[in-house]
Amino acid sequence: MIPKEQIIKSIEELKKVSPKRNFVQSVDTIINLKSLDIKKPDQKVDFFVQLPHKVKDVKVCGLVATELLEEARKHLDFVIHVDDFPKYAKDPKAIKKLARDYDYFVAQANIMPKVAATFGRILGSRGKMPNPKAGCIVPPKADLSNMKERLSKTVRLLTKNAPVIHTMIGKEDMSVEELSDNLYSLIDHLLHHLPSGENNIRSIFIKTTMGKPIQVR
Repeated sequence: MIPKEQIIKSIEELKKVSPKRNFVQSVDTIINLKSLDIKKPDQKVDFFVQLPHKVKDVKVCGLVATELLEEARKHLDFVIHVDDFPKYAKDPKAIKKLARDYDYFVAQANIMPKVAATFGRILGSRGKMPNPKAGCIVPPKADLSNMKERLSKTVRLLTKNAPVIHTMIGKEDMSVEELSDNLYSLIDHLLHHLPSGENNIRSIFIKTTMGKPIQVR
């Protein structure tokens, strides 16, 4: 495991050299892997991690039935009742707008077939379908009070067509300690998912949205 001090040094350097912009940039990590055949299901990386600190503000849409309606309206940003699904089924543009406007979709478990039939094609192609690995498929009487807070700390570690993971660890206005905690935690979780641990990591970089990558390892 990379020493925490090394991660802290890299974050400090990033903060010094990153060009200032008129918006708050994200801080991303790029992790290059090796000795993995990501075409094999058991070597593909795809899981969610809850980090110690908030990565970004998130907007969450609920897809629910009557049992969860009041709870969802209390704690989520927008809620669609199952009775309104047919309207969306006839209006793909409205679903595309939802996919643009919301970071996560939370669905009531016992209506998932209807969720999939109505929203699956569009949300699925954008990686936005409610995902059980992220805790976004919930029982009818779920407590949603901390859902947004939890998802604001959640990132997905995913290899697509190459052995590379690219994900956000926070924003540039976060402290060195917070960004370091998040990156350290992310690497620690990743090592437990890799068949050969550190031997599967070729290199690790961090960068801001508009900045140049800085090598951590």
